[in-house]
Amino acid sequence: MNLDKLWTDLATELLGVLAAYRSRVADLDVQEKADQTLLTEADLAVEELIINRIRALDPVARVLAEESGSGTWRPGEDEEPERIWVIDPIDGTAEFVNPSSAEFCSVICLLERREPVATLIVAPELGTDRTPIVVVASQAECTITVNGRPARHINEPVRVASLTRSARSEAPPHETAMAAAGYTLKTRTTSQTLDMLRTAVDLTDFAADAPRFDLFYRPRQKVWDGLAGLCVGEIVGLMSTDAKGVRHLPVSMATLAQPEPTFASTVMGRPEAVKWFVEQAQGSPTAIRKSS
Repeated sequence: MNLDKLWTDLATELLGVLAAYRSRVADLDVQEKADQTLLTEADLAVEELIINRIRALDPVARVLAEESGSGTWRPGEDEEPERIWVIDPIDGTAEFVNPSSAEFCSVICLLERREPVATLIVAPELGTDRTPIVVVASQAECTITVNGRPARHINEPVRVASLTRSARSEAPPHETAMAAAGYTLKTRTTSQTLDMLRTAVDLTDFAADAPRFDLFYRPRQKVWDGLAGLCVGEIVGLMSTDAKGVRHLPVSMATLAQPEPTFASTVMGRPEAVKWFVEQAQGSPTAIRKSS
C-alpha cells in the first residue's frame, strides 16, 4: 500500500486544523476523562478527520483510536485483520491546551500482522520559532524523514533518559539508580511519542533546543502513545521491551483486545542501555527474551 499521498494530504490538513483550534485554545471545552487525561473538541475533530481519510484509502480499515476505540471491530473475537491503523489524534492534550507549550502531535501508525510498518507524526509547533515538524517512517523502505529530509540518528550517548510518569506517583527505585549512574532524568509527561522519537532521531537541525534521550521508559503505556515510537525505534535499530525484558512486537492480540489497549510498560533505547535498565528495574541481571 502506497501511503505517500495519504501522509502528504493528512499532514497538510492536520497542520491547518490544529492551528485553527490552537488559535482559540482558551475557548475550547476541556474535559477530564476517567484516567485523568484531557479531552477537547479538537481531539474528536482530528480523530474523525484521520479516520475518514484512512477509510477513503482503505475502505475495510480496522482502526484503534484513542477516543473512539475499535468501533465495530472486536479485537480478540473477530477474525484478525492484516492491517490495523492506530491513531492518537493529539498526543499531549494537556500541552495542546497550554498556549506556551509546543509538546504535542498527531500520530498515526499502521500495523501489518501486528507489526508497526509505517507512521506519520505531525508536531505543528515543535520546530524552531514554532515551526512544524513532520516525520514519516517506513519499515519496508527502512527510512525516516523529517520535513522531507533523511533523519539523523543519535549516534553518541547523551546520558539523558525520559522516565515519564504521573505527577501523582512516587519515584521508583530505578530512578535513583539511573541518577547515580550519571543520567539526567525527565519525568514529567508531555508527548510520549515525541520523547520516543527523540530517543531514536536527532531533531536539533529542526529544533535547536530539542532534547535527546538515550532511553525511554513508561509504565502502563497506551498502544496509541507507543506504537509510532516503536516503529521509528525498530528502523534505527533500537531495542524495545517491557520492564521484564520481553519484547512487545508483534503486538499480542491479548493486548489489542483490552478495552483500552495498554502495554504493561515500555522500555526503548540502545540495546546496552535497555538491558542495564531492565536489570535495575528487576533488581537483578536478566536476559532479554523475545515474546511469542
